[in-house]
Amino acid sequence: MLICCGKSDSRFPINGLEALSRLFWLSDEQWAVIEPLLPRNKGGARRVDDRRVISGIIHVLKVGCRWCDCPGDYGPSTTVYNRFNRWSRKRFWTELVEALATSGAVTKSTSIDSTYVKAHRSAMAAKGGEKSGYRTFARRANHKIHVLTDVIGRPFAFMLTGGNAADSPVAPHLLAGLKGARYLLADKGYDANSLRKRLRQSAIVPVIPGRSNRTRPIRYDAERYKSRHLIENAFCRLKDFRRVATRYDKLARNFLSAVALATLVAF
Repeated sequence: MLICCGKSDSRFPINGLEALSRLFWLSDEQWAVIEPLLPRNKGGARRVDDRRVISGIIHVLKVGCRWCDCPGDYGPSTTVYNRFNRWSRKRFWTELVEALATSGAVTKSTSIDSTYVKAHRSAMAAKGGEKSGYRTFARRANHKIHVLTDVIGRPFAFMLTGGNAADSPVAPHLLAGLKGARYLLADKGYDANSLRKRLRQSAIVPVIPGRSNRTRPIRYDAERYKSRHLIENAFCRLKDFRRVATRYDKLARNFLSAVALATLVAF
């Protein structure tokens, strides 16, 4: 796991060893999973050490600092940002999560939910439209991250929408590539006849309580529904990354990459 230290007392200077311990580094186990999936055989100058740069990217996402404030232990801050931005443009970070999910996600009992994300003022006033990587909802006050988690609460699929998007209409888009699911756990926000019908056609049992205004009560597996708390725990882990809890990026693709990297650590 990544290292996270508490706050220091400003009355006492931080020595070199203590300052180093406050940084975040990919563990040997994490690096063993990531390294085989990195791009290879690229032309041009020799690439700066991948493990150091990716650790620097995760550090910035975790603490929420500006890219120019990335500690020098990770190398030049421009190198760290350029790697993040360039690989975001190529969808590398999201494809990395997809590759891990394909090989490791246990989706028999899958949960779906969304969480609001507040946009910082630096994410406003995007120009250029979607062709430039921006989204029209970049001007709005908040967004939603929609997530699927597997049987042990690991996030493995996600998408971003405007904060005013209802949950149930978005669900089919997120569930389109789902394989091996036997049950889908969701809260009342996903109580829609169209979604229930789609799930049953795919041989997936909806574990979704009915809304209070339904004329006929909905029967569901209340015991299995108790496991839905795992997706709430997953959101807590994702929002431990300050650049996920608050959107600072104007580019939707870069914010999605931040979510992907947080998902990668959680997974």
